[in-house]
Order: sequence, then C-alpha cells, then structure tokens
Amino acid sequence: MQGWLNGVRIAVAAAACGMMLSACGPKAEEKAATPVAAAAGKEYTIGWTIYAGWMPWPYAEQAGIVKKWADKYGVKIKVVQINDYVESLNQYTAGKLDGVTTTNMDALTIPAAAGKDTTVLMIGDYSNGNDGLILKGGSTLADMKGRPVNLVENSVSHYLLARALETGGMALTDAKVINTSDADIVAAFSAADTKAVVTWNPQLSEILKAPGAKLVFDSSKIPGEILDTLSVSTEALQADPNLGKALTGIWYETLSLMTKDDAAGKAAREAMAKLSGTDLAGYDAQLKTTFLYSDPKAAAAFTASPKLVEANDRVRKFAFQIGLFGPGAKSVDDIGISFPGGKTLGNPQNVKLRFDSTYVDMAANGSL
Repeated sequence: MQGWLNGVRIAVAAAACGMMLSACGPKAEEKAATPVAAAAGKEYTIGWTIYAGWMPWPYAEQAGIVKKWADKYGVKIKVVQINDYVESLNQYTAGKLDGVTTTNMDALTIPAAAGKDTTVLMIGDYSNGNDGLILKGGSTLADMKGRPVNLVENSVSHYLLARALETGGMALTDAKVINTSDADIVAAFSAADTKAVVTWNPQLSEILKAPGAKLVFDSSKIPGEILDTLSVSTEALQADPNLGKALTGIWYETLSLMTKDDAAGKAAREAMAKLSGTDLAGYDAQLKTTFLYSDPKAAAAFTASPKLVEANDRVRKFAFQIGLFGPGAKSVDDIGISFPGGKTLGNPQNVKLRFDSTYVDMAANGSL
C-alpha cells in the first residue's frame, strides 16, 4: 500500500517559473523545422511512477523488452522509477528526464505551462472508475451541495469534483475543498467532520469498505477525460525519431503480452503486481477500472478523434479557471495544444503540448 501512496497521480499548481509565451523563444513551427542533432551515444531516460496503467514500463525493462526495441532502433533507453509523482514531472520539466508517465492534465499544467514543449507519444489508458467521489451520510450527488470535500487540491480529483458537480447542476463554489494529501485521505474519511472525499485507487477501494461510504460519481461517467500517457520531450523526439519508434514498440509488445488470457499473460501481470506492491488479484481489480488502449488501432483512432479535442478543451478550461497556467497567463488560449489533422486549441504560435499519432499509427499498420 505504501508504494502506491508514494507513487499515485497528483497534479500541482503550475511550475513556479510560470508560462513562457511565444515572445520568449522561437515559434513552435520554427522549432519543429530545425531539429537539433541527437547527441552521439545519448541514453534516453524515461521516468515512471506506480499506477496500474503504467506498470508495463518497469515490467518491460525487467523482461528485456526495452533492450530488444532499443537495440532494434539503435538507441539507449533507461526506464527508472521516481518515488514521487510530482517530482517525476518536476524532473522532466527540468530536463533530467526525456519522458515521463503523466496524465493529460498534468502534462498541460506542469511542463507545458512552464514552457517545455511536450509530445504525448501515446495514450495508454483512461480512468474508467479508478477515480471517484464518496459521501458519508449521503446517498446521491445532490447531497453534495454545501458539503466540505477532502481531496488533493489542483489534481485530477479536483477536476473530477468539478465534473461531478456540473453533472448535478452545481458549481465548484457549491462545495468547500479541503486540501488533503493522498497519503492521508483514507484516514481522513474516518474523521467525524469529514463529509465527502474524492480520490483514486487503491485508496478509493479502501474507503469504500468503510461503513456509510457511498460512491456517488466516478470517472466511468466521463470516459476519455482523465487520460494516462507517456509524454516525451518534443526536442528529443524531433532530434531522434527512433526514440519514438522504440518506445512505441516496447509499449505495444508489453500490452499484447499482459492482456493475454494464458500463462504468459498471467505471469506478466503477476510481475507487474509485485512491482506495484500488490498481488495479482489486487492488480487485476485495478485493471478492471482502467480502460487500456492495448490495440494500437483503437489508440490511433481515439488520438485522431474529435472526442480527444473535446476532452482536453474541458481540461484546459478547468486548469485555467483554478489558476494552473501560472501567474503570467491572461487567457485559456495562451497555451497551444495541437492534435492530429492540424486542429489546435489555444495559441497556434505557442504550442507546448502535442498529441501526435505518428508512432501509434506505425504500430497500428504494422510498420514498426
């Protein structure tokens, strides 16, 4: 359990250095047109933290799948665990990591908002019930009005609360947010003055075991909005496209193995369970509320769909509303987000987050 508590998905306020506007550097299209040369012998470092949908990465390292694909494309890749999720995003933003496992919201509000050009190489999954709103002494979403709610402020839990209240015809102002660490959220629910919490698995499952706990909203009601991704430095990817090919090959070979209903698939999931601090039954239970894009064709289709644009439009508006773009942001459109097919949300001259299906398309058509 403690391993999970140290490695869950948390978003924080925008990086202290603030958002870099287009005037501070080359325009996105100018940068894309002049990639830097890859350093000879460079080893690319990918950081991961513990979460059901990200456990394929350490398993792939352990099973030799990382080396297989890295060797195929002539690159060096090191997959490393970062014990704290926020720290992994900070290290990536500072250039100490070349890629990192992150939610779409966090990729926008931490590295992109700090001016680091970031590419979502692949969408691995979406939360399909892993995040939820639990009431104590209430049974419906309408009972949320006027209640205090414990959650990790400025996180995907905060976003889930906003969407839940919106669904119930309420606004964020109809609830009082009490910032509570993910490590303390289970204990907080037992406190007499706690009326509601928002959290994610495995804490969600633990709290639901408590007497009087009632789940009134979860992420399965907003499919495709809380996305878990592998995001990489756009500069590194443009300098060495083989990095993208190798990482994509690693990912889909590992998912193909772990999703098989045979001895090899079970063994892979058992290894992932052990790496994450649980057992096979616990890990499989978490996967049930994690919609894995194990088929690259499905992942490519979603990445190119209007639904992805709509979901990220909601996320960016929420992030700007609560101040996660940094003190220099004057508009929700200050940061550009690009999508396959030429669609852009926000400032096209300041694109800092890119959803790119190039490498997933290659996996889908068998050309990796």
